[in-house]
Amino acid sequence: MNGALLAACDPNDSVGILDGYFPDAAFFTEFERFDRHLERLKRQGDKIDYLSICSPNYLHDAHARYALRYGADALCEKPLVLNPWNLDALAEMEQETGRRVWNLLQLRHHPKVLEIKKMVDEAPAEQVFDLDLTYITPRGQWYYASWKGDEAKSGGITVNIGIHLLDMLLWVFGPLQALKVYRRNQGRASGFLQLQKARVRWFLSIEAETLPANAPDRHSPFRALQYADQSWNFSDGFTDLHTLAYQEILAGRGFGIEDCRPAIELAYQIRKAHLDPIDETAHALAMLPEKAHPFNCSQM
Repeated sequence: MNGALLAACDPNDSVGILDGYFPDAAFFTEFERFDRHLERLKRQGDKIDYLSICSPNYLHDAHARYALRYGADALCEKPLVLNPWNLDALAEMEQETGRRVWNLLQLRHHPKVLEIKKMVDEAPAEQVFDLDLTYITPRGQWYYASWKGDEAKSGGITVNIGIHLLDMLLWVFGPLQALKVYRRNQGRASGFLQLQKARVRWFLSIEAETLPANAPDRHSPFRALQYADQSWNFSDGFTDLHTLAYQEILAGRGFGIEDCRPAIELAYQIRKAHLDPIDETAHALAMLPEKAHPFNCSQM
């Protein structure tokens, strides 16, 4: 599929990798100059068709609205927004502008996820699966000093590393019926989900010491879904998922506002829920003692 990157904007100027793909793309470190450049392109008849949004989570909503006002489709990384009501405002702008907002839900293209969905779709309608979902992706001290460590900007760990998994669970096993939250801090979160076709004990963490003994190493992400004696490890297979997701969007087969709504709503509920006492529905790793808040060098 033919296309060209006409302009990019990033407050960090160490993006020489662009030269290997689009050396003629205009580049800006200030959004105001980027905005003026896009308006000049429009006047010259070179209006962009898509604006790809890879900014911090709390800016996604504003940048998606900017794309729609400009007259382009928005291609947005996860999460599309932090608060469910922002989806309604974006949907209204879609109607007003005739443009679309697309969300990168690349996990829906993962071969292992498609394998699981096929199994569930072919199972008896009354079957409910008992699952353990574990996602641990070790992070260093930089995480806590960055916008990712600020829940108001990132949505917290459930959004930062969990939003794709929540979307996957809802897409495969059906809508939410009930939930419990046992742990929720900057470094880890854990809870229980009752879905239409699954009971899910889940655990998310960026702390390396929570990695299970069967993790391949102490630095790489560990993503696993356990059902009875079956275990799906989908830590691998991510190399081409972004490319595939973009190809599907450009072909008009991407995922839009209503596709991502259930996961956005669930992440918000988890973020606002009262913590429950740990019981028999908790993930085994939820029992691990919590560590003290790490030293944040940005406070020096």
